[in-house]
Order: sequence, then structure tokens, then C-alpha cells
Amino acid sequence: MDLKDRFLKYVSFDTQSDEESTTFPSTDKQLVLLNFIADEMRSLGLQDVTVDKYGYAMGTIPASEGYENAPVIGFISHVDTAPDMSGKDVRPRIIDEYDGEDIVLNGALTMKVSDFPELSYFKGHTLIHTDGTTLLGADDKAGCAEIITAAEYLMAHPEIKHGKIRLGFTPDEEIGRGVDYFDVKAFGADFAYTMDGGFEGELEFENFNAASAVIEIQGRNVHPGYAKDKMINAIQVACEFNSMLPQTQRPEHTTGYEGFYHCVGFNGTVENAKITYIVRDHDSEKFEQKKVYIWGCVDLLEKRYGKGVLKLTIKDQYYNMRKMVEPHPHVIEKAKQAMKMADVEPIVKPIRGGTDGARLSFMGLPCPNIFTGGMNFHGKFEYCSLNTMQKAMNVIINLAQLWAK
Repeated sequence: MDLKDRFLKYVSFDTQSDEESTTFPSTDKQLVLLNFIADEMRSLGLQDVTVDKYGYAMGTIPASEGYENAPVIGFISHVDTAPDMSGKDVRPRIIDEYDGEDIVLNGALTMKVSDFPELSYFKGHTLIHTDGTTLLGADDKAGCAEIITAAEYLMAHPEIKHGKIRLGFTPDEEIGRGVDYFDVKAFGADFAYTMDGGFEGELEFENFNAASAVIEIQGRNVHPGYAKDKMINAIQVACEFNSMLPQTQRPEHTTGYEGFYHCVGFNGTVENAKITYIVRDHDSEKFEQKKVYIWGCVDLLEKRYGKGVLKLTIKDQYYNMRKMVEPHPHVIEKAKQAMKMADVEPIVKPIRGGTDGARLSFMGLPCPNIFTGGMNFHGKFEYCSLNTMQKAMNVIINLAQLWAK
């Protein structure tokens, strides 16, 4: 199966994860694709193919004869799509030799170059985009398709010499649980790469420190005609809390290394309200300061409204992988070299997000992140370049050879 057909097959699976679920994986439907990929690996002749009780699918491309002692490298992608938008009944559309103009997704929705100027870069490429009713699923089925198609190529071309290569496919990355039960020892790689980036050439080995913050508010509902000095409107308290956070530190006003507070959920009545944030910063000290600031806001409001009105829960999710990857500069250098061999100029930049690789790096598996060609993740404007996907696949093949030298 070629890269395009494999990608289109993968996006036909509904694999949306669910952050409200208490199971692992959070949705059974992810297992359907994980088992499908495992069957593919077996059909291609890969060894040691397993799907464990948590759903992790792993397989081995055996080392070429005489290269058994080369470092074992891994490639990892996640199968789930984001809870932000439906990934069911995806109807991808294909543009051959994109003309660089606005793209009509459906009768009511157009993806405009003025809104998404990166589109201009892809003039002449084959683009795959949504019909505007679902996300596409390039995050991270593009990575999955690139890894498996590269594996197929390596298995069919024994003249390409390489060491042992491990492949891993995870659930629940989008809800921050992707490697909760990942068995690094069983995976058995010395180093690995997540194929989970976006724009062509992206190479990332530093990411946000990340936490979630949930504020639950217990109001006091009293008839509004008699509410003076009695009512505590939980909705208004939540709005007041949100207004206390720096407006300039929201995602829509930040870039590069700048962190943010991002409100991702709000619901409530006069009696009860709940507001949910994700908190991000590359700098660990600033990250801690952001969490302290949230606690300060809660304390101030409790002085105003009374003890027990607000309940704050903050949970760290992952940390900046930089300090775990930098001691292994050859992992980065080989990735740069592999990109240049694929006629790609490396773009080393921080991830304004996180990957499975961030947590795996802290679990003893240094794991930087490589581009896949997907763009505008998590929404109806998602698209990917087949040309860039092909280059990402070539980077995998090049890395296989470089690590054998």
C-alpha cells in the first residue's frame, strides 16, 4: 500500500480519545486501529509484533545481517485524534498541484490564505484536507502512515543496511496519557523519534512544561429578588477568576518561548460552576510561578466569598524534554543529517505543546520530535501535504541507515 492510500485508510478509523473517561485506552475504538496496524506489521514480515493489555502496538524491523550490534532506534506515533472536534466519518479531499489560492471546504466554509498564510508554501504540492465538518486526523495518522510505509520499504529493500528498529503506536496522546503504561524496557530502544510534528523540516527537542488546572465553584442560589448580600453566583465568580489571569498570556497573544494560561472548558449555573485551564511554559521557573499565581487568585477570591467556595486542582502533565535530550547531541545531529539527505532544511524550534516523546525522555528514552506534514491540527481546517509526508518517510529511512554507520 502506498503512503497516500495508507493515510486515507487510517483516517477512516474513528479514534477520538476522551479526557472524561477513566479507562485506558480512554476509548475502545482506538484499539481497532492499533490492532489493524499490528496486523499490517505482521503481514509485512516484522518480528515481535505485540498489542499489550493497554493497547500499545509494537513491532521490530530486524537488523540487517552484520548490523546486529548497531544502536536500536525507535519510531513512535499516536493513533488517537483530539477531543476538540469529531474524527468520525472523515471525508478527506485531495488537491493535486495546489494552486496557492483559497480552498473551498464546503458551501459555507473556505480556508483562506489570508487566515493561514503557510498555505502559500505548499503551492504545487498534493494537499489532503477536510470537508469542513470534521478534523482530518493527520495528527497523528500522518506519522503512523509514514512509519509503516517506511517499514514496508525497508523490508522490501534488504540492500539498505540498518540495525534493529522498533516501532511503537500509542493511544491517548491527545489527552496527555499516551505513555502512562508504556513499557520502555520492553520497547528496547536506545533512542527514539516521535513522528508527530507539523511543518516541513521541524525538529523539536524542547517543549512546554504543562499542567492542568480545574477550579470548581460552589455558589449560593437565592431568588434574585431577595439576593442582596446573600447570593453567590458561581458563574460570576468563575468570570471574575478568569479576568484575574493576564490577558496577554493567552495562546492567541503568545508565540515562541512565551507561556500561557488557556481556558479550555467552562460550564455552570448560579449554584455550581467549573472552569478548566491548561497552563504552559518552557521555562520551569516561570511554569512554577504560573501555578503559584493561580493559587493566589483562588486565595483572594476565597477571602472575598468565603472558605470552601472555590476548589482548585492542579496536575502536572509533562515537562520540557530538553534537559533529557541535550546530553545526547548525536540524536539531534543524525536527525538533521537525515533531513538534509531528504532535501529538507532542518528547522529547530521549541514545541508549543507536548508529545509522547517529552514524557518518554524523562522515562529514560531520549525522544525528539520530527515533522509529518500535517497542519492546523485539531480542527476543521486541518490539512497535510503528501509531498512533505513523503519526505518525512524518507527521513525515517535515512535515519535507519545513519544509525547503522
